[in-house]
Amino acid sequence: MRDFIWRWADRLVSLSAFVGTLGLLAEVLVIVVDVIGRYFGAPLRGAQDVTQMSMVLVVFGGMAICDRLNGHINIDLFERAMPAWMLRAGDVIAPLLGAVVFAGIAWTVWESAALSRMLNLATNILYLPKAWFQYFVVVMSLITALAMLLRALDSALGKRSPDYE
Repeated sequence: MRDFIWRWADRLVSLSAFVGTLGLLAEVLVIVVDVIGRYFGAPLRGAQDVTQMSMVLVVFGGMAICDRLNGHINIDLFERAMPAWMLRAGDVIAPLLGAVVFAGIAWTVWESAALSRMLNLATNILYLPKAWFQYFVVVMSLITALAMLLRALDSALGKRSPDYE
């Protein structure tokens, strides 16, 4: 059962990383076209809007894969001075706190997206609806929270999380 859950979690993490990659590619393409257009006196209309919204895709799309690959910043200054039980407790508590933080982000942005829909909030130039991107943040935050929760559960059970494939 554990392997089945991890396999599905890894698929969700891969999906979020793929969407983040698409956001990065869109951002690079828009910036290149805008810079070339500025050279010829015709900048790309709405480049700022697309760049800002694609950053949402890049940052929140990459969070789950960053956690899955243990890419977060760790400071092990006092690690050698701590007993083994404290290190193990930290391995459980840290992802649990992360899961709570990302669940909180999801909840807050969900409420904000409802407000954005009610007020029809959009970007300044292209009028891209902000709620779409906010719902994306909600979904990606929940995927990240799920991955962190699974990592905390594995740490609590003394099992090593399966390697990312």
